[in-house]
Amino acid sequence: MMNTLKIGFAQMAPVWLNKSATINKIKTFISDAANQKCELLVFGEGILPGYPFWLSLTDGAKFNSPVQKEIHAHYIRNAVQIELGDLEEICLMAKQYKMAIYLGIIERGANRGGHSLYCSLVYIDEMGLVKSVHRKLKPTFEERLTWSDGDGHGLEVHSLKQFSLGGLNCWENWMPLARTALYAQGENLHIAVWPGSKQNTLEITKFIALESRSFVVSVSGLMSVHDFPADTPHLDKIVADAPDLIANGGSCLVGPDGQWIVEPILEKEGVFTAEIDFNKVLEERQNFDPSGHYSRPDVTKLVLNKERQSLIELLEK
Repeated sequence: MMNTLKIGFAQMAPVWLNKSATINKIKTFISDAANQKCELLVFGEGILPGYPFWLSLTDGAKFNSPVQKEIHAHYIRNAVQIELGDLEEICLMAKQYKMAIYLGIIERGANRGGHSLYCSLVYIDEMGLVKSVHRKLKPTFEERLTWSDGDGHGLEVHSLKQFSLGGLNCWENWMPLARTALYAQGENLHIAVWPGSKQNTLEITKFIALESRSFVVSVSGLMSVHDFPADTPHLDKIVADAPDLIANGGSCLVGPDGQWIVEPILEKEGVFTAEIDFNKVLEERQNFDPSGHYSRPDVTKLVLNKERQSLIELLEK
């Protein structure tokens, strides 16, 4: 059984911008995955406490707007502070069920003063330990109005049974060197997390699988106009021009041969599962291995800076 791994896709809508309520919902999904005997559970990008959908719906780039300031302040208050134990209950459940978890969060970065936000992908191992926190390297388009640039600190690969897992947030998956950084560390199960859209996951999931000869799981969120809580600041402005369906999911899984194992799942909430066999990785690496026999480090080589970026360096006397 060491060859196989059962993966759960947690495709869900958050209790939008409500940290405590979303954590409670995440816990029900973990329980469901445990009942289905999942060994790895993956949640979408920024699911805790939610993706900044308001930006494109409320003129998010308007400078000095009281509306944008008030929603942003609400976002900061509901962001995750790992150092203060916000993920403790989730970690305890991971340990209880011996289940590894990839969780997309909006992180309030304590080491950068505690007032800026990062789109982070957290890996919690089956012992309930936070093993890496990867801050998105470059927020995409309107995301830059609310998220800060990350760094290479969390570009890590983790062992789970025979698999080596690594993950990226949304359009980071289009960054060739970010992918290469994971391939070169031995990744053979790639985790791609998204806010929720079939158009994002349909082609890139297969492309990465073919490029890396790895399993690739894409997990997305869901969001409809009915998922915005009534106490959301400026809710009337957010929903005024919002479509009924904002994020339609699209979670899926592709094998190292580029073939679908699970095609994109649309407009359904729940924990969906699949079992993968590590031997398929070895079979497909026979004719192509991007960081092994089909690489030329004497010609091209990547430098990875894994330092956690901070404004201050404290020197003790």
